[in-house]
Amino acid sequence: MGEGRASPSMSFLAVYLRVLGQLRPEARLAVVLVLANLALAGAQFAEPLLFGRIVDVLTAAQGSDKPLGWSNLAPLVSAWAGFGLFSILASVMVALHADRLAHRRRLAVMAGYFDHVLNLPQSFHATAHSGRLLKAMLEGAGGMFGLWLSFFRENCASFAALFILLPATLLVNWRLALLLMVLVAAFGAVTTFVLRRTEDLQTTVERHNSDLVERASDALGNVPVIQSFARIDSESRALRGAIDALLAAQMPVLSWWAAAAVASRASATLTLLGVFLLGTWLHLQGLASIGEIVAFMNFATMLIGRLEQAVGFVNALFLQSAKMREFFAILDTRPVVADRQGARDAGRLEGAVAFELVSFSYDGKRQAVRDVSFTAKFGETIALVGATGSGKSTTLGLLHRVFDPLQGRVVIDGADIRDLTLASLRRNIGVVFQEPMLFARSIDENLRIGKPDATRAEIARALELAQASEFVARLAEGAATRISERGRSLSGGERQRLAIARALLKDPPIMIFDEATSALDAATERQIQAALEAATKGRTTFVIAHRLATVRNADRILVFDHGEIVESGAFGELMARGGLFAGLAAAQFMAGASASAPVDGAASVGRIPLPLAG
Repeated sequence: MGEGRASPSMSFLAVYLRVLGQLRPEARLAVVLVLANLALAGAQFAEPLLFGRIVDVLTAAQGSDKPLGWSNLAPLVSAWAGFGLFSILASVMVALHADRLAHRRRLAVMAGYFDHVLNLPQSFHATAHSGRLLKAMLEGAGGMFGLWLSFFRENCASFAALFILLPATLLVNWRLALLLMVLVAAFGAVTTFVLRRTEDLQTTVERHNSDLVERASDALGNVPVIQSFARIDSESRALRGAIDALLAAQMPVLSWWAAAAVASRASATLTLLGVFLLGTWLHLQGLASIGEIVAFMNFATMLIGRLEQAVGFVNALFLQSAKMREFFAILDTRPVVADRQGARDAGRLEGAVAFELVSFSYDGKRQAVRDVSFTAKFGETIALVGATGSGKSTTLGLLHRVFDPLQGRVVIDGADIRDLTLASLRRNIGVVFQEPMLFARSIDENLRIGKPDATRAEIARALELAQASEFVARLAEGAATRISERGRSLSGGERQRLAIARALLKDPPIMIFDEATSALDAATERQIQAALEAATKGRTTFVIAHRLATVRNADRILVFDHGEIVESGAFGELMARGGLFAGLAAAQFMAGASASAPVDGAASVGRIPLPLAG
């Protein structure tokens, strides 16, 4: 079972349209900025045209006996100055609002992506690297920010000048205009050629970028392992190898764009020279005035500048496209597990659970759970035992909808859990995972994830029940103490007790303990078992068993083998049957006995029980 994903081969145009589509919440301002850019392009087009007219008036006056007065020039000069002043003011206002729009949308896009990824199920996150997800968010949003900003600041006007105003030069002098259009088209063809040559290359570059981030993130997240196994030099070499691979992929792209930059500079010089030579020849033939030559020299300078801006923008879009494809691919991922249409809020459930012929497969070939059926009455404690891969965790994952069954159904209080909203279902279920998964925040903040509005008394009670009060009180700042990433500043037992306190603070009617005591030493485990027994009274509790001490007091034990329940009953009943459970128990007791026996005359230093589950 996987998640629906967008195609990573999204076309260049489709990527650009998606980027523009992210502006939809502020479409009105975006339209105003586009119109302002069109007006700005028109004003900048009028400036060289008016200047050419002024030159023509001055040159005409030289060959005339009639003196030239200021009144003859004032309208043209005033219009020229007016358009220039308008261009300055409009540029400032466009830049100001473009900045604000781009910053707002960048943060909004990041927030939307963050919300979306948090809502994707654990089956997605089990295969998605957190470093890659973070990179996609930061680089995707950052790339869109840069494109929005440059588009509204200058490139919208550039495209308007190239595709609207350049053809308008035909009305001034069609011969010079045709030359301009041919030269611009030639440069556009060169740019298109470069784009096509480098598109696949840049996709490869981004793949190497993601690999580099993923490797660095893995290493930084496992520094203790790297140091203890003396792998610092090896990891450093591997990272340098990833950097070398990235550079090897990047250099051909840079070479192509260096060639495009040279072509851009050459085109500017050739265009000016071509306009001057053709204009001079046309003037000698009486087909172009000096003012028109001056105007087209200015047109050429402006349009080549605009063309370079447009090419730079297309280049930036092209360079960012692979990053944004990855961003949109994640954003387009649709979870297989989602609220049904018409799903209702569960409210506060009582906690009677039933599995009815439930089957599930991860890959559609081998069934991880097959025809599982059992009931758990309100307040019962059900233990699940079995070898690694027997289906225990998958079964309880189906209960809190990490995934949905392919056949059968899971029922709570008589209602199919798929008819309840995900959020309300999970409010009613507390899960203590084998890995505590704490945040780099204060202990208080970590606990309040279970209940944000919890009182100090409720927090103190949860810590007491989880046998965590004593070690928290010993900390310099108590519950206000900030712990390190993943709680590494605490011992394994301390982390697990905080995770248990967090779940108890949530006060749900259904509790799941997924080998929750596996990180605790024997003494701490004995302490916490009594606390858990008291804390789970009045709740329906499911326990994936790791040690026999966990399952001995369960109301019922379900023994899993190859995805099926092969035995069910209380501890004494299952031992008396002499079946699979009795065999597992005997093996554990034998392992404990052998661990406690002296070896070669040495005294025993501890008792190491064999787990029932991996």
